[in-house]
Amino acid sequence: MTAIDHISPVWSRIVPGSLVVERGEGVFLFSVEGERYLDFTSGIGVTNTGHAHPKVVKAIQDQAAMLIHGQMNIVLHEPLLKLVDEMMTIMPTGKPSSGGGGQLDSFFFSNSGAEIVEAGVKLAKTATRRPNVIVFSGSFHGRTHLTMSMTTSKTIYRAGYQPLVPGIFVAPFPCTYALRMDERTASQYCLDQLRKLLGTQTAPDETACVVIEPVIGEGGYIVPPHAFVSGLRALCDEYGILLIADEIQTGFGRTGKFFAIEHFGILPDILVMAKGIASGLPLSALATTQRIMSAWKPGMHGGTFGGNVVSCAAAVATIRVMKEEKLVENAVVRGIELLNGLARLQEHFRGIGDVRGLGLMVATEFSKKGEPDPDTAKAVVKAAFDQKLLLLTCGTYDNIIRWIPPLVVTDEQIAHALQVFATALDKVAM
Repeated sequence: MTAIDHISPVWSRIVPGSLVVERGEGVFLFSVEGERYLDFTSGIGVTNTGHAHPKVVKAIQDQAAMLIHGQMNIVLHEPLLKLVDEMMTIMPTGKPSSGGGGQLDSFFFSNSGAEIVEAGVKLAKTATRRPNVIVFSGSFHGRTHLTMSMTTSKTIYRAGYQPLVPGIFVAPFPCTYALRMDERTASQYCLDQLRKLLGTQTAPDETACVVIEPVIGEGGYIVPPHAFVSGLRALCDEYGILLIADEIQTGFGRTGKFFAIEHFGILPDILVMAKGIASGLPLSALATTQRIMSAWKPGMHGGTFGGNVVSCAAAVATIRVMKEEKLVENAVVRGIELLNGLARLQEHFRGIGDVRGLGLMVATEFSKKGEPDPDTAKAVVKAAFDQKLLLLTCGTYDNIIRWIPPLVVTDEQIAHALQVFATALDKVAM
């Protein structure tokens, strides 16, 4: 037996077998055999600045030589204070919300996406003194017991763990392709169903928060209509329900804005982020108003490693690199190239039912006779892998291929990936 045989099988792989890598550079990963792979997964939306960006690496190395752990209950450290300053320059702004107004200028730091979603729900319950939570169909919020209970993208994330956390209610999400509705009709239908949910299952005065991914991630890379998001904000304001934006996957430039919620012109009461925040080191953050954050008293929440000093140094470097190299702007331009290229391929391959996305968060959905087609999607991923292009599937039925390259990707690399994808489509169609 090898070391691989002693690793838990709970981690699925994008293709059978094991790709062992020794280093990464920009949009590429290099295997121990010296083979180069074009990585359009970014470690599931993590390495937005590319693999081993020199400025991020230097920040990590310099900090590790000075201090590796400074626990928040005991000391403050300079990288965390610098990170707060940097965060203040990128936070979305907007009109006052049901949280009592104010901007997102108070922060809490943790380690992972699931941890920070759970922190956000705990804060919402404390601030409102209400017990219940509303999420949307197709959502993914994590794998802890609470966040797993909030996740509805696949049963595999919940199966075998019953009973789940109570007080969580699910509303429909306006996926126009699945609902076979135009944006206006889908928005109104889903808002009506949400209002009905508040009238039949969880009363407004017992509903602490609504948690939304501004673009559904694991559930299929679904961009909601503007009318739905603005209507959701208005509904939350009407009932004093806090709106939490889960930007774990959509954040840090992925959609062509630092945060996807900015596309919709509204401000959430609580914003949670992780993945791309530190270019690969474990770190997550919660941003909210001073008024909401004041509901937390000392000791009500915490964690040993939250706001780790090395991770914070990496996050400071990440934000600075994204500004200096205009990576958010690059996501817009490269995203248009990618969407247009995939749309052209869709014209020649009828198995692609839909192409959608924002920035460099793009999906191709495969269907056959109007039904989800996971077999073709997985076969295309395998055929692309054979040509050294890494892609991932997502969606309830695994029939959607998601495109999430590092934001440093060039037009030549987009063109090459599209060429490989076209070859993979041809191979699978034979």
